[in-house]
Amino acid sequence: MALLGLFLVSFAFLWEPYKTETILLPQDLRDASFCHGGLKVVYPELDIDQCSVIPNDKKLREKLSKVWKAPQIYFPKAQKGSSLLTGEIRGETLTDYLPPTPPQRSGYHRYQFMLFEQPPHTKISLTKEESSRGKWNLQGFIRRFNLEDVATLQFLTQHFKD
Repeated sequence: MALLGLFLVSFAFLWEPYKTETILLPQDLRDASFCHGGLKVVYPELDIDQCSVIPNDKKLREKLSKVWKAPQIYFPKAQKGSSLLTGEIRGETLTDYLPPTPPQRSGYHRYQFMLFEQPPHTKISLTKEESSRGKWNLQGFIRRFNLEDVATLQFLTQHFKD
């Protein structure tokens, strides 16, 4: 049976989720390939369960970029007993989480979370070039390991001072 692997591309909470809802992306900004499968991304005060724009709240965006660590990832369709059901994902880390850090005055940037089904007996690794967000060739990575897309989610945010 294949394993589910989570690849972040960029890439016990004490507080209640953020009360201001994220703004759903307009249809023309939604790419169906990045908005499907039911993936849920949870930061300490922010739940993202559909492709959206982070609210225009400077304090919230600053926490997203500078304070919060990697989010918990939930996949409600995962098999019973899977860590994807509880948000306590275990596995090999290919590269450390880097928070969203769009440059000031550069507009909105997309941040995407992707869940792939990993073929049995396949060891996933990154090339030296793939270890940098700026040199990431996602399609080449997917082809190299014959990965199947299970669920994806994206959000847009801009620099917290904008």
